[in-house]
Amino acid sequence: MFGNMRNIKLILEYDGTNYHGWQTQARSGNASIQETLELALHVLTHEKVITYSSGRTDAGVHAWGHVANFKTSNTIPGAAWAPALNNLLPPDIRVRESEEVAHDFHARYSALAKTYKYLILRRREPSALCRNFAWHINVPINVSNMRNGLKFLIGRHDFSAFQGSGCTATSPVRTILSASVKESGDFVELQIEADAFLQYMVRIITGTLAEVGVGRFSPDDVKRILTSRDRKEAGKTAPPHGLYLVSVRYPY
Repeated sequence: MFGNMRNIKLILEYDGTNYHGWQTQARSGNASIQETLELALHVLTHEKVITYSSGRTDAGVHAWGHVANFKTSNTIPGAAWAPALNNLLPPDIRVRESEEVAHDFHARYSALAKTYKYLILRRREPSALCRNFAWHINVPINVSNMRNGLKFLIGRHDFSAFQGSGCTATSPVRTILSASVKESGDFVELQIEADAFLQYMVRIITGTLAEVGVGRFSPDDVKRILTSRDRKEAGKTAPPHGLYLVSVRYPY
């Protein structure tokens, strides 16, 4: 039976507003992305399908390129899984691409790097259209200072000051490969690529840089916070609804 199993890779786009993040959790109150996807896969395959994810996303977090894979004996062609699943999934979850991959591919353990984006809406009035998709900050933000603070985080560091208290990672050391802060109209966009991320890492970095942007921290304070390895020194955790998993990079 094992030899007949196929490994299917999916690239997912979703609006996480109505979901309890990626991972299935009992009695959470809201469905997760994972259980919604696995239910659709069960309808298609009549198998108990377990999906493996490139990582967990928190409740309210969105994705343009969340990667998952699963094993199946079903003979549906690799590229046909996307349209078949999209006929069954709710409209706020979509499979952008599907393909059959090598049996040893794993969405999480095969990954080389992930890229996240965080959107801040900087204007006085809140937004009706973006209320679930960007963090509203109603005071001026100095983006140049945010950039100057961000540069201290690029490279391999102990990111203990930027991890959630419930983080179960065995090591707080991560490598930020690239990072940028860009302006587009009323929006400020932070983008970070790293080999891996700690729990809440991007949201705590964003919250800290926002404090730099509004003048509560100086850019040099980011270096001090990093070297302190103390979560209490960093800024607040930015809300989840401004965060997007953009893409996951693999060696092939």
